[in-house]
Amino acid sequence: MQIEHPYLLFLGDVPDALAAKTATGIVDWRKDWCAGQLRLEGCAADTGLPDITTAEAKAKGVKTMVVGAVNAGGRLPDHWVASIVEALDAGLDVASGLHVRLGSIPAIQEAAQRNGRQLFDVRQNTETFKTGKGTKRKGMRILAVGTDCSVGKKYTALAMDKAMSERGYKSSFCATGQTGVFISGRGVALDAVIADFIAGAAEWISPDTDADHWQIVEGQGSLFHPSFAGVTLGLLHGSQPDGFIVCHEPTRKTMRGVDTPLPTIQQVIDLTIQCGQLTNPGIRCIGIAVNTAALSEDEAKSYLEKVSAEHAGLPATDPVRFGMEAIVDKVASEFGAP
Repeated sequence: MQIEHPYLLFLGDVPDALAAKTATGIVDWRKDWCAGQLRLEGCAADTGLPDITTAEAKAKGVKTMVVGAVNAGGRLPDHWVASIVEALDAGLDVASGLHVRLGSIPAIQEAAQRNGRQLFDVRQNTETFKTGKGTKRKGMRILAVGTDCSVGKKYTALAMDKAMSERGYKSSFCATGQTGVFISGRGVALDAVIADFIAGAAEWISPDTDADHWQIVEGQGSLFHPSFAGVTLGLLHGSQPDGFIVCHEPTRKTMRGVDTPLPTIQQVIDLTIQCGQLTNPGIRCIGIAVNTAALSEDEAKSYLEKVSAEHAGLPATDPVRFGMEAIVDKVASEFGAP
């Protein structure tokens, strides 16, 4: 799906900031795409954007209102429907990351039809994907992989895209999850793709580009996670990465939601290379991204130095805390400067 920006972020009347994490994630990475926020009475979340009406948003050139709030079960509260209808009547498209389809609500579907507007359900796919072919595509690609799920693969990919662009590389972020799609404006929630077509969807996400263009692909799951390894493997085969970054959270002992022990960083490197060589024989690890939020700054620096030394001097960093410059340096030494 291709979602047009600027965005108006709809927060509804959520009780806390965590319930507006989709909106805050968009603001963290694409604040320049956001014209304002729309909050109902009693909303306890605030992205820091100006509060504006749908009419004011339209006058500012907004193209899409994004439902940037979540709730238990991913349902759309009945009292939010009027605000969505109002946005459609104002001439805006509406996009949602909730589980419920916007078009399944009669009032919303009717408003979209009478105004000729689009409804985007980011967790759903309307694209028809082919099976993966493994044919080599032009351009260069980097994939974030992980020792587990929820270890920072999206933030790592976004930070890498930003750092490479600032260094002068042609670079773009390729979204494979719902919040990433809002941040990118394009992409596919791979966990909603039928299994046979995951690799093909990954090929669609990271298509042919100029030879010197780098696509930075958001990772999903882990090759070692018994719940999500299928999605991870399809993404690896379809994205054909030239380089990959291993993402890790150092305080975990078992993988999220299961009793499976956490793999080592080296195990992830070895298996990613073994599996990734099927579609890109030249695949290699270019760095390690560690979420050091649970460590003090001194502990974080010491841990990163240790991790780098244990893995043949690969650059190790916390993308949020220390940036991605060291891994961009590795790209320059391995593949050439921009």
